[in-house]
Amino acid sequence: MTELMEKEQLLKKAGYSYKPDREVYVNRKARKVFSIEYLEDHDTKEIASKIQKAARGAKWTFIFNEKLPDSVKRELAKMLDA
Repeated sequence: MTELMEKEQLLKKAGYSYKPDREVYVNRKARKVFSIEYLEDHDTKEIASKIQKAARGAKWTFIFNEKLPDSVKRELAKMLDA
C-alpha cells in the first residue's frame, strides 16, 4: 500500500469522505477539512495527530498547507453547512 493510500484509509476510518470538486476530505461531525496538498506533504503521524486534535467548537477547522483567506473559509463553510 502506498503512503497516500495509508493516509486515505486513516481518514476514511475516522469518518472523512472525499469531495472531488474541492479536492478535500471532510468530516461533518468533527467539522474538519483536509486538503489533498496537506495530505501529500505531511506524514501519517502528523495527519493522525490533526485528526485526534479536538475541533474548535462549532467552527470548521481547515487543515491546508497555506492559511486560507477568511472569504474562502466562509465560502467553504457555507457550502459544507448546506
